[in-house]
Amino acid sequence: MNITILTYGSRGDVQPFLPLSLGLMQRGHKVTLAAPARFQKLVEEHKINFYPLAGDPEDLSRKLNDVGFNFIKQSQAMASYAIEIGADVFRQTEIACQTADLIIHTFAHAIGGHALAREKNIPDIHVQTFPMFTPTGDYPNVTMPNFRNRFINRLTHVFAARSFFISAKLGFEYIRRKAGLPKRKLFFPFDENQRFFRSPILCAWSPAFLPPSSDFAPRVHVTGYYYFPLNESYSPAPELDSFLKHGKPPICISFGSMVNKDAKRIDEIVREALKQTNNRGIVLSGWGGVKHESTNDLMYVESAPHDWLLPKCKLIIHHGGAGTTSAGLRAGIPTIVIPFTGDQPFWGNQIYKMGVGSKPILVKNLSASKLVEAIVAAEFEVVRRQSQVLGQEMRGEDGVARAVEWVELYAAQSKI
Repeated sequence: MNITILTYGSRGDVQPFLPLSLGLMQRGHKVTLAAPARFQKLVEEHKINFYPLAGDPEDLSRKLNDVGFNFIKQSQAMASYAIEIGADVFRQTEIACQTADLIIHTFAHAIGGHALAREKNIPDIHVQTFPMFTPTGDYPNVTMPNFRNRFINRLTHVFAARSFFISAKLGFEYIRRKAGLPKRKLFFPFDENQRFFRSPILCAWSPAFLPPSSDFAPRVHVTGYYYFPLNESYSPAPELDSFLKHGKPPICISFGSMVNKDAKRIDEIVREALKQTNNRGIVLSGWGGVKHESTNDLMYVESAPHDWLLPKCKLIIHHGGAGTTSAGLRAGIPTIVIPFTGDQPFWGNQIYKMGVGSKPILVKNLSASKLVEAIVAAEFEVVRRQSQVLGQEMRGEDGVARAVEWVELYAAQSKI
């Protein structure tokens, strides 16, 4: 069948859908992956059909990092960005889904992707990399504090989902009128009373790390993360190869796609904490842009494959994005999370709860002394052993195979 995958965001929002696309293609399905245009080379080098979407997610990252953890301001930032590019993205997703028999969509496309599926009378499946449309009393919505009350925790999920739907409807109507787009009736894809094909949800995280909740709806399935096979063939630059071979294992620092106005201050704190704890470091600079001359104890590189690099490191410090979180866990090394925005505090708290890292430090509260304490705590033997146990369990999971099974099952139920 023809499958279109709609995703939007940073590399962490695109990367998981590369192995998923290949897994579907190996089963004989034709896949089109629609994502921001800057990821065209990344997608096409895996011989996956790509359809570019408007906008630069680096701008969105900057907006979200500027507002921090305020749920209302986060929603406003996403809405303002969506209004800027919305008309183009609506047109582009329609083209990308033109020949689709099934649409797979992520957070940003949940409402629009479902609306397209209804109009075409085809099924759709939602894939999420963080808990958003899966109400449970076990924990709150990822943007809210834990109220230690199952009823209230569950209510936060319902509130966040309904707020998302209302914002999507208002935003689309504004964009539609401004751009002269045709009217479109929008529906919430996960309603219990949904008469049309109700969108199943595949949760792309490890059940060993965040187990399925007993009160999940029947159409919610935790599949495991979507990984490529471990990279054995990567050839690093000579400087990186030499750095790793000549010295004790370093700490990896990776803030990925985070663009923060305090990047220089954060870099200075990290450097001081490494010095005080007598650790070497590799800084993956990503979109953050802060770089210095490398030394025998500290190296700056723009990027390197996580599955190749992290097993060679002693622990990882990162922002708590879903993609980097999964990579650190899979490598079996302890983690320190410094959340910037969004779902990142949730993953940082889960890491601490599972005993595979130290307590997260919000970026606004970060100091050299606090980071030193976190590094010391993450280096405890009990944390190191627990990280190895969880990493080994996760390396035995096959999230792609499980996801492909569910996609084909739901497609069969819809008689495709």
